Amino acid sequence: MTVAEAIVRCLEKEGVKVVFGYPGGAILPVYDALYHTSEIKHVLVRHEQGAVHAADGYARVTGKVGVCMATSGPGATNLVTGIANAYMDSIPIVLFTGQVPTSQIGTDSFQEVDITGITLPITKHNYLVKNPNEVPSIVKNAFHIASTGRPGPVLIDLPKDVTTATIDFKYPTTVKLRGYKPTYRGHPYKIREVAEIIRKSRKPVIYAGGGILSANAADELLQLAETISAPVTNTFMGLASFPGNHPLFLGMLGLHGTRYANLAVTECDLLIALGARFDDRVVLKLGTFAPNATVIHIDIDPAEIGKIINTHVPLVGDVKLVLKALIPLLERVDRSEWLERIKELKGQYPLTYRDEGGLKPQFIIEELCRLTEGRAIVVTDVGQHQMWVAQYYHFNEPRSLVSSGGLGTMGFGLPAAVGASMAEIGKQVILVTGDGSIQMTMQELGTLMEQRLPLKIFIMNNYSLGMVRQLQEFYHEGRYMATTFRFHPDFALLAKAYGIPGYTIQTHEDVGRLLPEILSAPGPAIANCLIPQEENVLPMVLAGKGIHEAID
Repeated sequence: MTVAEAIVRCLEKEGVKVVFGYPGGAILPVYDALYHTSEIKHVLVRHEQGAVHAADGYARVTGKVGVCMATSGPGATNLVTGIANAYMDSIPIVLFTGQVPTSQIGTDSFQEVDITGITLPITKHNYLVKNPNEVPSIVKNAFHIASTGRPGPVLIDLPKDVTTATIDFKYPTTVKLRGYKPTYRGHPYKIREVAEIIRKSRKPVIYAGGGILSANAADELLQLAETISAPVTNTFMGLASFPGNHPLFLGMLGLHGTRYANLAVTECDLLIALGARFDDRVVLKLGTFAPNATVIHIDIDPAEIGKIINTHVPLVGDVKLVLKALIPLLERVDRSEWLERIKELKGQYPLTYRDEGGLKPQFIIEELCRLTEGRAIVVTDVGQHQMWVAQYYHFNEPRSLVSSGGLGTMGFGLPAAVGASMAEIGKQVILVTGDGSIQMTMQELGTLMEQRLPLKIFIMNNYSLGMVRQLQEFYHEGRYMATTFRFHPDFALLAKAYGIPGYTIQTHEDVGRLLPEILSAPGPAIANCLIPQEENVLPMVLAGKGIHEAID
């Protein structure tokens, strides 16, 4: 068979059901091969960036490898932002790009670009295929690399003469990669040491990141917290790994975290970091972060341990397997005094907002959470609305938050929500976006309608780049430069142009009247929510301050 046909066969062997992409001349042989398969559904997006974000969203909610395709040159470079986004958030994606024939590589031929060179810093691994016979093993390796260890994107660049070549197809049953051997099981001595430190602790806090979700370790996290009576705080990427309605839950910590989470971490004597990387939005000011705590750091990526914060007990391994080995060694300890202090902090510093001055976005998020019981899949873009979701939507099931964390990519939301909706996992999918973000990729409304997806979209519309405007208010004395939009389309009318029911929400009464109708509609819907421009995300830790010094 041709290599193009072999690639499709490889995807079938890997259990791929959905591929997101946009065709072009260099990748056309692969598309011709896709024409003949009934096992894989191809989703035609409206822009290549939409393809990679959709594959990303699909991967986040399913835990499977997302797959996307694009042609050479601009098709491949349009994937770059989405690749970087997946790399920063450790999302498993395999990307196939077309390339000019091998004889033309390096000649600046039409639509030639060195995409493997461009993406080298933002992929877990990538391949420029020159030997047609190596394609089956390369695809097998790519899926293995993307989904094991610390997950990430892998790119396969396919010259057109390679995809049209003929090979004897045989798909490998095993993977052998010299030098790639992630450590899964934690060292038994270290695990016993961790158990002893936990036993002696009186004020522990569990700091859980996105690695919990990558490892499917939400059950083990809950068991650990309840066994040792330790409150749990999440990084933004870790949200939905611990039930939002659990009495031990502290919410998100850091820059816009709850004040009680930040203060609990400041006061704790033991910080148990699980699948988290101590990024700058959490730590903020070195020396003031968990100053009294012994730090235990469990992560599958040894490069993250000790990179930012001095770690007293490092433990490399898959967090699920480590916790499975650790929990039987633990015993219940009376920590009623510490839990009473946590209760006191929650009562003293609750999340609040002023219920005056127009439609409050926080109220909308609270109502969405109440009506869905915290069990919807919520996708966000990046900005103020993203932080309001993190603060006021209490996620009660794993893999139910889809958002751009490390890269902070505006325009991620809509295509990622398309990918999440394509996963067909029987849950309601809601997109909460901003008026700035939605306009970056709103052409994917066409993909949404073509696929007949029942996505519900809530646009927090304040006619501004809200988070940037907030930064200008706090750090640039209110000099609002290039953050206010003087013109918008009427998003409710725009929805109707795509054949989608459109709503305008302006008051709290509108929220109570329209949200049940929107959420229960059988198809898609778009709500244009007109919120005050001056509404800020609080609490907030100002530059140069520690997490215990947040303002609200």
